[in-house]
Amino acid sequence: MNDRISFHSLVQRTPPIVHQRPNHKQADSAVRPGSFHELLRANLRSDPIKFSHHAETRLAERGIRINAEQLAKLEDAVKQAEAKGAKESLILTSKAAFIVNVKNRTVVTAIDHASLHDHVFTQIDSAVIIRD
Repeated sequence: MNDRISFHSLVQRTPPIVHQRPNHKQADSAVRPGSFHELLRANLRSDPIKFSHHAETRLAERGIRINAEQLAKLEDAVKQAEAKGAKESLILTSKAAFIVNVKNRTVVTAIDHASLHDHVFTQIDSAVIIRD
């Protein structure tokens, strides 16, 4: 019973401990489109819609007023565009049109319907029509 165990022999018997970081790319790729996880992530997003300084100026200049119900519909339209992978979206309502940066959830500009007839919208990849 006088067998002494040296530190060196103990280290040789113990396998090395390897800490691996979780690979988030693999975890995200495992999420199937339309899966519960994807739907939950999309619905839990609580970032409110923001308005750029330019958009706020255009709203004031053009007399466009947005109430809470219209804002909720605008946010819902942005969620729809986001779910389809949109980056820059034109959102049309009965009163105005909005260009929205979907990733940043920011309204970039707003145009009233009286001014729409002369406008060409460029650099958008989607359009969402809101029915009032």
